[in-house]
Amino acid sequence: MRFNALNLLKQAMTGNKNWDEQWPDSAPKREYDVIVIGAGGHGLGTAYYLASQHGITNVAVIDKGWLGGGNTGRNTTIIRSNYLYDESARMFDHALDLWEDLSQELNYNVMYSRRGCLMLAHTVHDVQSFKRHVHANRLNGVDNQWLTPEECKAFCPPLSLSKNARYPVMGGALQLRAGTARHDAVAWGYARGAAARGVDIIQNCPVTAIRRNADGSVAGVETAKGFIGAKKVAVSAAGHTSVLMQTADVQLPLESYPLQALVSEPVKPIFPCVVMSNAVHAYISQSDKGELVIGSGTDQYTSYSQRGGLPLIEHTVAAITEIFPIFNRMRMLRKWGGIVDVTPDRSAIVAKTPVKGLYVNCGWGTGGFKATPGAAHTFAWTVAKDDPHPINAPFTIERFRNGRLIDEAAAAAVAH
Repeated sequence: MRFNALNLLKQAMTGNKNWDEQWPDSAPKREYDVIVIGAGGHGLGTAYYLASQHGITNVAVIDKGWLGGGNTGRNTTIIRSNYLYDESARMFDHALDLWEDLSQELNYNVMYSRRGCLMLAHTVHDVQSFKRHVHANRLNGVDNQWLTPEECKAFCPPLSLSKNARYPVMGGALQLRAGTARHDAVAWGYARGAAARGVDIIQNCPVTAIRRNADGSVAGVETAKGFIGAKKVAVSAAGHTSVLMQTADVQLPLESYPLQALVSEPVKPIFPCVVMSNAVHAYISQSDKGELVIGSGTDQYTSYSQRGGLPLIEHTVAAITEIFPIFNRMRMLRKWGGIVDVTPDRSAIVAKTPVKGLYVNCGWGTGGFKATPGAAHTFAWTVAKDDPHPINAPFTIERFRNGRLIDEAAAAAVAH
């Protein structure tokens, strides 16, 4: 049943008792054409595009926990595409194109808010680096513009331009198409769309191993509910990707780190955009509930914990109050963490593996949420056609052997 004004009126007349189930919690079948491991935005999006664009509906999405309970529900919801290198710019701008119409595509309000992302420059090096970003982005058709300190203040009034600040604002790069979306709604929208097309969503079913046939090709997966056969297996398991891939004898150059975020007590609308500062290692936006949503870089140690350490949170809050003294007396409400998988060049892997029928979408580091529709769309293409989409073709495993890296470690203009 579609969400529209007429159906809302009809359901209101019946006490909202006749809505279709958004997605059933399915029991696994013995075999599928494709198994997607990971019921986050990337995994559910992959299943949705497999069904909607490639006609592959005998698909299962399997997750060890609940739908959207991993990194999809544990991020800071920022969307942008102002990456430096050509390959990254194409991938993230493709995602941004899909974000703009995603609510209409899914018939589900993902609450995409096009509010702009302002990246602050605090040093001469920052100014030079961000102007380089602006020029590179324009060459790739990605919107970006340079603002003076006064223009930054006009765009984001809470910003302090004090000359005595430890990190004085010397300008900023602004991408107007950037913004935020509701992370839970993204997972729910993709799940609803995939389930409506026949995809099974299997929750609370840990995958313990990927099994291979005698000829080396994929046979299926071992789970807490028994063995499930599959012609193809697509892994979108974020921080646990390397562990799963090892069960198929595939070694990936990944390290997993906690990535923390926190929110303040809710206040009236005061913060109109997203602001990022690489120099002070923090970024901030305001949610629809009024909370200030704050994040920074990963913790400095590898871990599979979803909690993280308090010192990083203290550093992040101190950084935010450096450039927004107006928030000095704000109280922090809660914090959380996710597990991000990071590659040596800080760019993702969206590719076939050396194992026939096994595909992987991983290594997004701190940029996974913003890439969700683009990564899912190109990954579904790769799985369906057994060949990469032109946009994700550079994001191979082999690049770590042949040296064709996409080194966004410093070029992404955000703390990695």
